[in-house]
Amino acid sequence: MDVKPVKTALIGSGSISYTYLNTLTSGLQIVEMVGCSDLIPERSKTRAELFGIRQMTNEEILSDPEIEIVVNTTQLWNHNAVTRMILEAGKHAYSEKAMGHNYEGAKANYDLAKSKGLFTGSAPDCYMGSVWQTARKLIDDGYIGIPLIAYSMCMRGYGSNERPGNALPDPMMDTHGTTVTYDMAGYYLNVLFNLFGPVKRVSGYSKVFNGGRSFVNTMHPDYGKPFNSKGGETVMLGSLEFENGVYGALVLCSEAFNPEVPRVDIYGTEGHLALPDPNLFGGWGNYVYLTRKGNPGETFKVPFTHGFSDTDPSVPPKSGKREPCHNSWRGIAVADMAYAIRRKRQPRSGGELALHTVEILDCIDKSNADNKVYELTTRPGRPAMLIPGRYGSVQVMESSLDT
Repeated sequence: MDVKPVKTALIGSGSISYTYLNTLTSGLQIVEMVGCSDLIPERSKTRAELFGIRQMTNEEILSDPEIEIVVNTTQLWNHNAVTRMILEAGKHAYSEKAMGHNYEGAKANYDLAKSKGLFTGSAPDCYMGSVWQTARKLIDDGYIGIPLIAYSMCMRGYGSNERPGNALPDPMMDTHGTTVTYDMAGYYLNVLFNLFGPVKRVSGYSKVFNGGRSFVNTMHPDYGKPFNSKGGETVMLGSLEFENGVYGALVLCSEAFNPEVPRVDIYGTEGHLALPDPNLFGGWGNYVYLTRKGNPGETFKVPFTHGFSDTDPSVPPKSGKREPCHNSWRGIAVADMAYAIRRKRQPRSGGELALHTVEILDCIDKSNADNKVYELTTRPGRPAMLIPGRYGSVQVMESSLDT
């Protein structure tokens, strides 16, 4: 490699930090992971020892002149504030999804980054995985003809954010920007941006659903009591018109039955792609299935054209306990940002793409309130495809980012 590694640190050593640190210490040559912090020192200490990095405070990370990228894996409602803190310290900021829990705060950070000549960006980066890059190549190569309709659905049954294991409820849970819409929309929207580019216009519906529910988590201190939402939308249906003419449907709901029903379907003039959960990178039962005109009764499982598939989910995490998405490559967009810094190009998961997601959700809420169709002000470029055919070692797959 002919470029200097980019020193990187992480703020927020909670559950999702495991997969980020696992990826960023896996041998990627462009990233030098320095340390991690958390408001609960025991958590950052555990992570630092596990991954062989420094336990640091927020202040130490922000004041270290050699650290160039800071990864923000704090709670969703805290993303705006922490990202601003990172940018004000003169560092590039990459946030766990979403970029922020409201459009105003996310836009302010985007503007701040631009004014300081810094990069900001946000997860999810699953669209860089093998299943989604393969689907993109099939579409670009004309295997389904002219794409017409994209249908994406995230149907969960956890009853807003009263999730199993949340014995101590977060006081911000179920407020606007913390529920299924801001938590999960990015996965579905980012894979669609990857396939078709930016969205031009949106309309839709969103609502808070109470439905006479009671708390069902026996570990929750309010178990059995009536549940009243704090205003976070739990049901959303959005209509999307992409700039390239494709129409899309975005369905998000956390009030349905279990188990979860995630799906993405792409219909074109010559075929159909059935795609898996956008929460995943690909492999281990999550593949691309193609049905083409002339073979209506036959569906083909398409070999992957790209690397970065999920690893074996049966291999336990290094921590020895359950870690969300422990077998994924979450964080490769941080490596892509590092290449963008060194190559003086724009990152794939940059600020405008991240802000585009938040603006779409904001406009769907507005459309529900005033029955209007909204034309978006953000117009990010379609993320560049990764170089195909790069499989095998971490370094070989990493080279697919350097373009």
